[in-house]
Amino acid sequence: MNLGTYLTRSARHWPAHPALVCGDQTWSYDRLETAANRLASALRRRGLRPGEAVASLAWNRAELVEVEFALYKAGLIRVPVNARLGRAEIEHILRDAPVRVLVFDAAHREDALAAVEAARTDCLPVLLDTLVDEAPAAGGPVKGGAAVEGGVVDTGPADAGPGAGPRPVPYADLLAEGDDGVVAVETAEHDPAVLNFTSGSTGALKAAVQTFGNRLANMRKTLMSEDSRPGPHTRYLACGPITHATGMVLLAGVFGGATTHILPTWSAEAFFDTVERERITATFLVPAMLNMVLAHPGAAERDLSSLTSVRVGGAPVSPQRLRDAVALFGPVVAQGYGLAETTSVVAGLSSADVLRGVTEDEELLRSCGRPAYDSEVRVVDERGGELPPREIGEVIVRGPDCVSEYWHAPDLSAETFRDGWVHTGDLAFMREDGYLFLVDRKKDMIISGGFNIYSTEVETALYEHPAVQEACVIGVPDEKWGEAVKAVVVTRPGQHVGERELADFCALRLDRFKKPRSVEFVTALPHNRNGKLDRKAVREPYWAGADRRVH
Repeated sequence: MNLGTYLTRSARHWPAHPALVCGDQTWSYDRLETAANRLASALRRRGLRPGEAVASLAWNRAELVEVEFALYKAGLIRVPVNARLGRAEIEHILRDAPVRVLVFDAAHREDALAAVEAARTDCLPVLLDTLVDEAPAAGGPVKGGAAVEGGVVDTGPADAGPGAGPRPVPYADLLAEGDDGVVAVETAEHDPAVLNFTSGSTGALKAAVQTFGNRLANMRKTLMSEDSRPGPHTRYLACGPITHATGMVLLAGVFGGATTHILPTWSAEAFFDTVERERITATFLVPAMLNMVLAHPGAAERDLSSLTSVRVGGAPVSPQRLRDAVALFGPVVAQGYGLAETTSVVAGLSSADVLRGVTEDEELLRSCGRPAYDSEVRVVDERGGELPPREIGEVIVRGPDCVSEYWHAPDLSAETFRDGWVHTGDLAFMREDGYLFLVDRKKDMIISGGFNIYSTEVETALYEHPAVQEACVIGVPDEKWGEAVKAVVVTRPGQHVGERELADFCALRLDRFKKPRSVEFVTALPHNRNGKLDRKAVREPYWAGADRRVH
């Protein structure tokens, strides 16, 4: 098998149809296929063999899609580096993979080159942007800015200026080394395709090893979905990093002949402008983005009539936010639940489900949906026994898109991947009709006076208040109860609510022991590199110096 053949197929079916739009540039399917083949053949000529790793480090841009499909074609492992990572983390990834080629943009040039130099691995730095200060590398038969001898990459002089690191090869020069012939290296379903590096509960980077088979299963799921099935009529807006969750539908989009519009920089204003101008039909938003869109003062006046699918995921969404989203976008809002270890969505609340939740089954809005297609989902107790409906336990998942190991982490792999199941660490219950209801992460559960309190349950109540834009509920030290419930809240512009009023508001909707014992108002809440609420960062100041930490 080779996943790159789906691009070749679409370029044959729709050669002139736009595949990518970014800024004022458009890539037809024929142009994307040509670039991917050129890069794949250039990398092979550089001596890279199937199963070796190539990393990318850049803000959103169309060339990242060229790189992705070139790596599929060449049977290489793709290592998408989060554009917000620090230099030490980049260095760790380069060494751990190990990465043979790092493709990066001008904004990350200093960190990328310093990391390449510090990692001391055989890694070729490739700069996506053209800079006037770049001169040809010295020493050896130069082709494309770097010497090639016996398949070994020579990046030229190690010192390209004080602290500059090795000299990068221009991306355009690397493309020029390749040719237009179709590249389709045979790969097996179990071969690694992507190393998805994410931070664990300790903050240390871990990489879920997504295989070519996992990625193929992800593509099948997207194509099977009523809400998100792409076709030549689809105009998908990629709002977040296409190297991560936002880009998971790219393979299916290319298969179906869709046009992907890439937003270089996220803002609610850019979102509205692009939807209106390009008549966007589908998009994906993480909850933090949805909050910004809903809070935008001119949201109700914007023309969003072209949208037929608005998927929300990446973190739990409160029922009130789903109601607000339906009020703004119409009956086109869907929600999904998945994680890096499952490659794609394992449970989904369809747009019909969300609408039913708004109109008749209110509890449904608290659900993340039913298992998606060939995913098996169970809720189990501490011994792994399946629990009856409405009993809370850990979510475990099995299916063809599920990862079976972490890269170079056998102990962590053994803990997470057991007997063919992914143990997610998420707490949930299953309703009698198969809908899954997430309640918390194991480590985020608050234990106060011996009672289990789930932060997302309290946040759901807070989001019902019209003045609340975003909320984070945590446990803080308490001499009497061990932990006390604290809410940290951002209010909507121009809105005001007092601490007592908000706590009493929650008490009307929850058991009284679950209401916030204190409320702190802030101008903004921290989010991690993927746009998710960073609960750990919110909690940290309150536990600093504590004798023990209750999680």
